[in-house]
Amino acid sequence: MDSIQNSFKSLIGRKEFQQRLNQLKRAVLQDPDVQTFIQNHKEEIDQEMIDRSLGKLYEFINQSKGCKQCKSLEECKNIIKGYHPSLAIQGKTIDVKYDKCPKKEEYDQRKSRESLVKSMYIPKEILHAQIVDIALDDESRIKIVSFAQDFIEQYSVNKRMKGLYIYGPFGVGKTFVLGAIANELKEKGISSMLVYVPEFMRELKSAIHDQSLNEKLETVKKVPVLMLDDLGAESMTSWMRDDILGTILQFRMLENLPTFFTSNLSLDELKHHLTYSQRGEVEELKAVRVLERIKYLATPVKMKGKNRRM
Repeated sequence: MDSIQNSFKSLIGRKEFQQRLNQLKRAVLQDPDVQTFIQNHKEEIDQEMIDRSLGKLYEFINQSKGCKQCKSLEECKNIIKGYHPSLAIQGKTIDVKYDKCPKKEEYDQRKSRESLVKSMYIPKEILHAQIVDIALDDESRIKIVSFAQDFIEQYSVNKRMKGLYIYGPFGVGKTFVLGAIANELKEKGISSMLVYVPEFMRELKSAIHDQSLNEKLETVKKVPVLMLDDLGAESMTSWMRDDILGTILQFRMLENLPTFFTSNLSLDELKHHLTYSQRGEVEELKAVRVLERIKYLATPVKMKGKNRRM
């Protein structure tokens, strides 16, 4: 320890080192942010404290504050990416503390909003859909967009709100509408889930064996805004209709949780689809029960237009 101290004292005595130390001190004391900090704490700060804190002050002045020198979070020049420095008095020294910078705050908020939109088997491009991108070349599309905007503006967890049952030909943009609504909701901090029904039903069959069925079912049942895409495209069984779809819709009906649907089938056609199981069983009463829940949860509207996938 003595040899280290002696070496340091010897170094301080060297002319070159003293010159560099003086240059560092001038650079620090000429920095506007340092000057403001010292002025605001002039009763606490003396020259000895400044001398003891030169290293920390130099660390401070060589970094970007408020993202002024950083074009983006990826190009952040600071020691801790996404965090900018500020000065604080710690005992008899001036120290540097780090807080999230504006670009990091913005990034985290965006990621948090993105996490509000969950999806199962929905194409990625749908998750970036916007209401303004929906073509208004048909009266039905204008009606749907108007409903969607009213829903987004008026949504409240304490208010019973109906979703939409959007049906129509293949490729007219029904799923795109769901994605656009989900994106608008996330900007208001509202969580939603888009579920492609045929694939979801197939997964639930497998979930019986790995004992994850209840967990997956509970997640879909309880999400604030649920969007069931392509209902009626699955091969219907009594189990899917009564124990899965019926259970989900019954819970959401009782809890007044908004639910949206898309389908190639009108409600009458969906009733026929739900009536006949894969085994050829005819269960019209059970089909009607499911249909009544859908009608309670959503307003049917036919979507017209050209096939936008061609």
